[in-house]
Amino acid sequence: MKSNKPISGLAGLSGLVYSTDAGRMCPVCRKPSGACECGKKKAPLAGDGIVRVSRETKGRNGKGVTLVKGLPLDAEALNALGKQLKTACGSGGTVKDGVIEVQGDHCERVIELLKTKGSWTVKRAGG
Repeated sequence: MKSNKPISGLAGLSGLVYSTDAGRMCPVCRKPSGACECGKKKAPLAGDGIVRVSRETKGRNGKGVTLVKGLPLDAEALNALGKQLKTACGSGGTVKDGVIEVQGDHCERVIELLKTKGSWTVKRAGG
């Protein structure tokens, strides 16, 4: 027969801390650390308030790409702005890790568009 006495000591802490199936677990949402969404919702947008536009060819077989870094936007707004920039430049591109990539050398056009779109300080980075 089971006793109705409260369990004392460490036995009362029955939360899963580590699992060989998924590794470390978040104590708040009980999901694996890699899939934890607790801290992501409340994390402030990082940056110094300056949007930097640069041109890069590294790892692209010599083809130039215009990069836009430092935009203080969430993922959905960043995707929407990326689509607007790509449409205005008439080229393709993508949004990866908070950086908008527009295919081709469109730095001047992107800087003008960003200055008219938002109240950000936009600077040209690099050469």
